Amino acid sequence: MDVLIDYIGMALGWISDNIVYINMLLAIVIIFFERREPSTVWAWLLVLYFVPVLGFIIYLVLGQNMHKNRMFRIKEIEDELNSQIKNQTAELRYDIEMSENEADKSYKELIYYNLETSGVVYTEDNDVTIYTDGHEKFDALIQEMENAKKYIHMQYYIIRDDELFDRIKEVLIRKAAQGVEVRILYDGMGCLEIGKKQWKMLRSNEIETAEFFPATLKKAHLRINYRNHRKIVVIDGEVGFVGGFNVGREYLGLDKKFGYWRDTHMKITGSAVMGLQIRFLLDWNFAAGKNLFLEERYFQQQQQKTGDTGIQIISSGPDSKWQSTRDNYVYLISHATDHIYIQTPYFIPDETMLNTLKMAASSGVDVRIMIPCKPDHPFVYWATYSYIGEMLKAGATCYTYDNGFLHTKGMCVDGKVCSYGTANFDIRSFKLNFEVNAVIYNERVTRQFEKIFLKDIEKSTKIASHKYANRSLVIRVKEQFSRLLSPIL
Repeated sequence: MDVLIDYIGMALGWISDNIVYINMLLAIVIIFFERREPSTVWAWLLVLYFVPVLGFIIYLVLGQNMHKNRMFRIKEIEDELNSQIKNQTAELRYDIEMSENEADKSYKELIYYNLETSGVVYTEDNDVTIYTDGHEKFDALIQEMENAKKYIHMQYYIIRDDELFDRIKEVLIRKAAQGVEVRILYDGMGCLEIGKKQWKMLRSNEIETAEFFPATLKKAHLRINYRNHRKIVVIDGEVGFVGGFNVGREYLGLDKKFGYWRDTHMKITGSAVMGLQIRFLLDWNFAAGKNLFLEERYFQQQQQKTGDTGIQIISSGPDSKWQSTRDNYVYLISHATDHIYIQTPYFIPDETMLNTLKMAASSGVDVRIMIPCKPDHPFVYWATYSYIGEMLKAGATCYTYDNGFLHTKGMCVDGKVCSYGTANFDIRSFKLNFEVNAVIYNERVTRQFEKIFLKDIEKSTKIASHKYANRSLVIRVKEQFSRLLSPIL
């Protein structure tokens, strides 16, 4: 034992004596061997400089560049699928030109962009139901699960082992016993608290489960970035759910820390459900190692028209060549002529988005941004507050939501088009996590979202420019330090 202690002491002494050279080596790796944006490079160099040894460990956990990782070779399937979808371009262009929906024509370039870069099909026979309360959302979800006849595909970032999941499990087990195929895809970090016995019990009841990026050492996750943040449920290929609610009692407003949980989720019927289905199957194929694209029954759609809403299901992540979510936001912001309403728990835009928003606000567009009044991640919150300060200077109107915790993620533009889903307005959602949003080209639905936003203002506090300018030195230090780290938060 004494010998081991001596070796450890010698190792620590060597590290201490050579810490400058170790940091130099790491800096060389970050700068010259990994293609990163300058802001990200400087953030990591800052971490290495101020916390030399711990900074290296943090880099190993947070700083891995997954773009180069061979685990994403499943993308070959998606690329092949996209190439087939692109054959529909000419037909789609004709349909949009002939469409009576003005939102289609106004944003046709964005529709084409999503089709060309990501193979995202545009459909306009959809109907959307909006949920802003957890009880309403999960009651509707469970009811649709009860009606399932063929299969239930469920994917969530967080699933808690609590009373809400107990309700869902009871339905899933019963439906599986009736012969309905049930699959649950969960994120390894988001579902840490659920033990292996729980998943084993579900599998023993004929429910298939798959874990996205499981822990490498029991419950120790060395990969904090690159989490699957998507929340998707597809039932029989006819009904789809997507939005911000995870599965847990806090999303029902039962957690004393957060209080009421204000979020947004959608139920979609129509051809756009196939976009959610494809996204689920791609993630399932990767996590489970099974190619469900060979099963034709998962691509059989209903023939009847359920509505008149135009939708594209866009997704992004570290496996994508394009930052589709960010690019769609930038396009919509830059083409706004009257107003932009944004709700997000985290507001940490990259330079492109920040400048585009500031230009919109400075040019007279009514830019309104709503964030939570309380943090769930302190560094992220203070970085958010820093960027809010810049938007105030540019002429934007900003609010903190006071009635509990604001977790909804979305934007409305000019009463014509909106985008809601799982992606926050931050660099992590744009580049580091796997996200999915529904871009909705419909005035009626967009007006519904805007009405909800305006109603939320009644439960919010406007951030006064003079009050922000007079904030304390402590808050200024918190903001500046957090902002320096924002590229890696």
